[in-house]
Order: sequence, then C-alpha cells, then structure tokens
Amino acid sequence: MDKQKVQQAIYDLLTALGEDTERDGLKDTPDRVARMYEELIRGENEDASVHLAKTFEAQSSEAVAVKDIAFSSLCEHHLMPFFGTVSIVYLPENRVVGLSKLARTVEVFARRLQLQERLTAQIADAVFGRLNAKGVLVYVKAEHTCMTCRGVNKIGSTTESYAFRGNLTDEQKRRLWEMVK
Repeated sequence: MDKQKVQQAIYDLLTALGEDTERDGLKDTPDRVARMYEELIRGENEDASVHLAKTFEAQSSEAVAVKDIAFSSLCEHHLMPFFGTVSIVYLPENRVVGLSKLARTVEVFARRLQLQERLTAQIADAVFGRLNAKGVLVYVKAEHTCMTCRGVNKIGSTTESYAFRGNLTDEQKRRLWEMVK
C-alpha cells in the first residue's frame, strides 16, 4: 500500500465532498484513514498457511470444531465493513492444529478487501489443503454494513455462507453441519 497516495486520495475526497480539510476535526483525517486501511487490509501480504504449518499427532480422527470466531472485513464493492463469526469443523487425518491457529487463519483472510463467499472458500481451502484433513466445513454468518447503513437499510439482516471440502458422505456432512449450527 502506498500510504502517501491513500492520504492524498482521502484529502481529495474530503475536498470533493466540500469539506474544509483544515478544520480541527479533519486536519489529520487523511493520515488516520491511511493508517486504518493499513490495518484493515494487512492480510493481503500474509500467508495463512504459515499458521497451519505446525500440527500435532492425534490418536483420533473425530471431528474438531472451533465455533464463533469473530471477524471483521472490508467489502470490496463498497469499502464498507462486514463482520460476524466463522465456525470451522474438520475431520483430521491423524494430525490436528492448535486451535488458535484456526482463528489466525480467519484473521489473515478477513484482513483483505473481500467478499464473504470468497472468505468462506479461502478458509475451507486452506484448512483442507494444509491439514490434509478428510473433510472440512466452514460456516460464516455476517452483517454487511453496505446493506444495513445504506441502500436498503435493513439493520440486523445477516448473510450466511458455507463451504464443504473433502469426499464426505451425506451423513458426515449432516454431522458436521449439526456441530456448527
């Protein structure tokens, strides 16, 4: 990210909106917004697989679930936040990962200009591929401020998406689904 270009763009936006960029409340806004975007899209330069690299032997290959991992992201269509929770269930192949590593993986993918559907798929692909899991279910439930604060203004509406990975039977899918709902 080119911080100076972001600062200039915000300055230009404020000017185009008819604002006085020299008044107290706006004087430092271009710098604040540039720093905010550095934070909000820092995942663009991170590799999520790093967090899933260290695994531990497991005697069982029963399902592991981490539910309601809170996240926030930026919708690439409007540059407005969306936020919610991610639940991940996977069937390990004799290896498991530290639970916090799943939350870190969510964070890497959420900290990008994003679509909820892509976020869901990226997490599922990373967990399935990196852990060599038998199967994975990722379920995301989020509120999009581009729907709640503008446009249709439907406060409280949520969007749900999910992704299965692996050669799972219908019964296995049902069991994993029950774990996240």
